[in-house]
Amino acid sequence: MDLWSSALYDERHKFVSALGMGMMELLSPKEGEKIIDVGCGTGDLAKEIKDTGANVIGIDRSANMIEKAKNKYANLPFQTMDVYDMDFSQEFDAVFSNATLHWVIKPRKALERFYESLKVGGRFVTEFGGKDNVLNIRNAIQVSYQELFPTYDSLREPWYFPSIGKYTSLMEEIGFTVHYARFFTRPTPLEGDGGLRNWMQMFAIEMLAHLDEEERGQLMKRVEDKLRPMLYQNGQWLADYCRIQVVAYKK
Repeated sequence: MDLWSSALYDERHKFVSALGMGMMELLSPKEGEKIIDVGCGTGDLAKEIKDTGANVIGIDRSANMIEKAKNKYANLPFQTMDVYDMDFSQEFDAVFSNATLHWVIKPRKALERFYESLKVGGRFVTEFGGKDNVLNIRNAIQVSYQELFPTYDSLREPWYFPSIGKYTSLMEEIGFTVHYARFFTRPTPLEGDGGLRNWMQMFAIEMLAHLDEEERGQLMKRVEDKLRPMLYQNGQWLADYCRIQVVAYKK
């Protein structure tokens, strides 16, 4: 089941693509290069890559996201595809991925697909959630859930948030040469007074899908109450993001 809302993503979470614009400098796309945007969402960064003169293809496992991307940028190629199903061989000058790989819970399998997809000398450029990403939000969801629904099965988080050491070591095991790696905190503004609730409706919906609408509402209200003293400042919710950036090459 595809639980991703492309409308909510574009209307309330533009910061994902906006903050990803800074990754263009790391990617440094060149005219004529062939680049794949993994987890392209609704296509905004793929369009930026195309505007540099590079040839780009965008893939995302969410059919809803790909449909929206095709509607927004009809001249660009987009495909519904899971990372694990990538079957390219030495085809791309660069694999690019922004705010996606924390959803990929089998990192070795994904990295093997990326490595095989790259030409010799090609680069892998990514940013995603690292160790302790949205830790306060995750903890508040778990505690609130246990308080409200003590007889329900435990929540299983859908994310993979590695340390930078763990991830870059795995990359090197696959064969990548890591040229640049950075871990940093980035408190991220969420739009409007309902920003935290919108974030949960967008990014935590998979692990809350078994709750009915009323139960989800109760949970989200309790999470807001717990986090307001900590993450709500001057009328603005701030998500406690921790990010990893990596640039690596295929020998």
